[in-house]
Amino acid sequence: MTDHATAPPISDELADAFAADGAVHLEGLFADWVDELAAGVARNEAEPSEFFDDNGTAGDAGRFWDDYCNWSRIPEFERFAFDSGIADVAAGLMRSETVQLFHEHVLVKEPGAPRPTPWHCDAPYYFVDGLQTVSIWIPLDPVPTKSTLRLIRGSHLWDEAVHPVSWTTMTGFYGDDHTTHSGGFQPAPDPDAEPDRFEVMEWACEPGDAVAFHYRTVHGARGSANLRRAFSLRMVGDDARYVQRRGTTSPPFDGHDMVDGQRLREDWFPMLPLGFG
Repeated sequence: MTDHATAPPISDELADAFAADGAVHLEGLFADWVDELAAGVARNEAEPSEFFDDNGTAGDAGRFWDDYCNWSRIPEFERFAFDSGIADVAAGLMRSETVQLFHEHVLVKEPGAPRPTPWHCDAPYYFVDGLQTVSIWIPLDPVPTKSTLRLIRGSHLWDEAVHPVSWTTMTGFYGDDHTTHSGGFQPAPDPDAEPDRFEVMEWACEPGDAVAFHYRTVHGARGSANLRRAFSLRMVGDDARYVQRRGTTSPPFDGHDMVDGQRLREDWFPMLPLGFG
């Protein structure tokens, strides 16, 4: 096993920016882990899980595939989650005394993959919610602005989260009408059609950079002309609690036996060690 540097502490200024904007760019934070995470992504592609999904369509020049919930069977992912100091980064950004692992997510856009990632926020797909949540998205390839993650500044503070949709069919994820305000959700915005209404944050990234964002932050991405492998670790803090949704969530985590208001069970969603930074 190769020795790796651990992430430095999060400043008050970065934590303030995360709280106000819903996302921050952290340059070079995990550059020392790129090769190991890339090896894990290759292992994931060779040994996909039941959740593996090819989001493209026949005739696309490149695939857009994703998979998740594999950290316990892919050693590179497990080592990163527990040994990189990413929990200290999450704790600092969330201002949380604890950090609990929710799941990891790999998203790969092969060269020429035309399919965009639709505008959405993650919270409505999940059975957990709270003020203290964070996803840390780490590209393993150079990512120019035209194909990077795009995030709407301050959208995590909106009264209504964005209605979840199926990425395959673009219909309501829970079988409902995603084009109206209903069930505490609002239709997905189109910042490109209304550029004066929304401020989009987007950063060109180098391998090992990180973009950290809240589960309620609305985000999306364009297709990619170049290979764009990304590893994302999703974590929750002190106030995150289980919430019952209208149908099967993504990830589903069948048989969890949790009820509204409960902290996530630690045998399935382990606490991550702090004190690396």
